[in-house]
Amino acid sequence: MAEAERFDLVVIGGGPGGYVAAIRAAQLGMSVACVEKGSTLGGTCLNVGCIPSKALLESSEHYHMAQTELADHGVKTGKVTLDLKAMMGRKSKVVQELTGGIDGLFKKNKITRIIGTGKLTSPTTVEVSARGKGKQQLQAGRILIATGSEPIPMPGTPFDGKQIISSTEALSLTSVPKHMIIIGAGVIGLELGSVWQRLGAKITIIEMLPNLLGGIDDQICRAAQRAFAKQGLEIHLETKVTATEKKGKTVHVTAAPAKGDALKLTGDVVLVGIGRRPYTEGLGLADVGIDLDQGGRIPINDQFQTKVESVYAIGDVTRGAMLAHKASEEGVAAAEIMAGKPGHVNYEAVPWIIYTWPEIAWVGRGENQLKADGVAYRAGNYPFLANPRAKTMGATEGMVKVLAEEKTDRLLGVLIVGPRASDMIAEAVLAFEFGGSAEDLALTMHAHPTLSEAIKEAALGVDKRAIHI
Repeated sequence: MAEAERFDLVVIGGGPGGYVAAIRAAQLGMSVACVEKGSTLGGTCLNVGCIPSKALLESSEHYHMAQTELADHGVKTGKVTLDLKAMMGRKSKVVQELTGGIDGLFKKNKITRIIGTGKLTSPTTVEVSARGKGKQQLQAGRILIATGSEPIPMPGTPFDGKQIISSTEALSLTSVPKHMIIIGAGVIGLELGSVWQRLGAKITIIEMLPNLLGGIDDQICRAAQRAFAKQGLEIHLETKVTATEKKGKTVHVTAAPAKGDALKLTGDVVLVGIGRRPYTEGLGLADVGIDLDQGGRIPINDQFQTKVESVYAIGDVTRGAMLAHKASEEGVAAAEIMAGKPGHVNYEAVPWIIYTWPEIAWVGRGENQLKADGVAYRAGNYPFLANPRAKTMGATEGMVKVLAEEKTDRLLGVLIVGPRASDMIAEAVLAFEFGGSAEDLALTMHAHPTLSEAIKEAALGVDKRAIHI
């Protein structure tokens, strides 16, 4: 066997956590190798998650707008038809350009990219297996695990990639389903349900919980659900799937609501979107003394170290939210800690976003959570219906909600259902980072007319002094 190559850091996983950690470590002077089993970098997010889903959401929004909204703006289009192949081709091009861009960043930062599956054989050794190329040994001063997550199959309903599908297959369908049944009203179900509904599919979503969005805030949940109902998404809450059966080209689903008779549905595709689980298979963790917790995650300390001092972990395989931007921030922090710098992630300022239309975004806690925690607060609300920019766009669905601590006025939560909420939430995240107050948002001058004026008005509303409502 050839002598092992030596690096200061070996990263296992080339997704948003792993590739960002590799780049930051290289910037800090470390010799870095990144082991990724896929043929392209970027992990789930860039290849079969965040990026392709947003590309399809954007394209389907344009298609829907051309069908139903452009005429209101005086734009006559004639008959609008769907070229699904071209839409999928555009999605693939976006993915290819972005994953190729990471390759360029690796070359720029002199990071060694290794295609294969990594396994820990000691606290400082990674064995890489590449199809048709045998095994390669890497010696590392430190090892960072960033292998991400995978879709959770529903018990008794294994994925077949054709009729019972995960989000991966739902991003590459070659025809529009007549009826797509979605199990789970989380990010995956709502976003991909929106895509295929706009393109012509009937969408039925079955959710076991009594509310959307994990019940973060009843008012926000109701606003979102009203918007989805107007679009034609059929959502059954407090309903549990009890049986699925494939019969030829159809799938029969039986579900039991908390009240009333059982639902019996027939569709051509069932998308299982009940969540994701950490991907730790084949890493050899037990062999080096690392045990998983009850959730299948890798336990770490506040320095991102496992119980083995030289082995670190970030992202979906560890505690907290399974979000690409959270993994990236952890990657930067972990690399900086390894270099002796004060790396840090503020988990109270993690933004959450669902890229439906209207978009949904929040940071901090909603009213339901504050009540459960016994926190005294004040609330301000502002509807996009009263926002001039939203009026000009014809996008007045939704609202902004600002929650602040009753006595100190410190921000506790900012929640948005509305147009471009994904971009607007950054202002609130920045305020959280600085320990800001509702008054800080209220005193900030916002350009007119802009959607973000709704944040200022909601912040003014905390003190009952909103101007335009």
